[in-house]
Amino acid sequence: MARRPKPANPYYRGPVSDHFDGRVFFNPNGKAPRGLSALLRWQFGGGRAKWPSSWPSPFPRTTPAQAVSDGNLRVTMVGHASLLVQIEGINILTDPVWSARVSPLPFAGPKRVNPPGISFEELPRIHIVLLSHNHYDHLDLATLKRLQAAHDPLIITPLGNDTIVRSRAPEMRIVTGDWGDRFEFDSIAVHIEPAHHWSARGTKDRRMALWSGFVIDSPSGKIYFAGDTGFHGGENYRLMAEKHGGFRLAILPIGAYEPRWFMAPQHQDPDEAVRGMRLCNAAFAAGCHWGTFHLTNEPIEEPRAKLEQALDDQGIARERFRAMLAGEVWDVPKQASE
Repeated sequence: MARRPKPANPYYRGPVSDHFDGRVFFNPNGKAPRGLSALLRWQFGGGRAKWPSSWPSPFPRTTPAQAVSDGNLRVTMVGHASLLVQIEGINILTDPVWSARVSPLPFAGPKRVNPPGISFEELPRIHIVLLSHNHYDHLDLATLKRLQAAHDPLIITPLGNDTIVRSRAPEMRIVTGDWGDRFEFDSIAVHIEPAHHWSARGTKDRRMALWSGFVIDSPSGKIYFAGDTGFHGGENYRLMAEKHGGFRLAILPIGAYEPRWFMAPQHQDPDEAVRGMRLCNAAFAAGCHWGTFHLTNEPIEEPRAKLEQALDDQGIARERFRAMLAGEVWDVPKQASE
């Protein structure tokens, strides 16, 4: 019997590269996500810590300033990988999710255990959205549609994700790029950079849209948003240091890492995040991707505890790397050279 042809890529068509084979994207010298048998082994293997149904942040919901300038950099945690970055009078959201669940189904799937740290209605004018990849806990179509109607921001995202966004928000302003591409907006530039991850919205579109991190290059300092990433031997962190020199701030994932045999290629743990901070020459780091949605096996508070232990073990002051909680506002110190 003849084999069925593999389905075409519904999101992107383009030339073959060192991370695209003409149909799917991949991590150069890296690992693809594990298959169905490994997924079932994890899901039915036990070891999943119980999370509380509600885990309120100690920080109240905040009303952000309309703008931050004069060389200042302010970061406000919304929740998970959603942060408001304010610099040079420009307001940037990373992977914005205001929905109650991160799932293809509105009534099932991981549910927030704390509300967003900023009410959607209290957002300042949003100029840019950095959209790292298409997993439901990062690409939330309902939130993007709300943002388009209320703020009309520019979305910057890697290849293929524009097709997904425009299925719900056809009028959204979007620019897409490959790893290494650069876009200018007023006084800043945004670079799309490699991450070691994968993508899928369902069972038939694995790795058909690209994933990435981002670098924001501004007169007030450089910011690295790593997106979702495995540590991958520190390869991409070294690349960022070589290409960009160093960072005033790195926004790094510290959660969704257990069990390691399954998650290590795609999600770094807190110790790896601290090593990554050092490798990319970041003066400060904000920990994200923890404490909001129950995605993996570790207890809800473990990422923060392990981050603090890793900082102590590696001789880095705890105040340089915060495990940020919803509503937390951080005015990141200026670097000595600024």
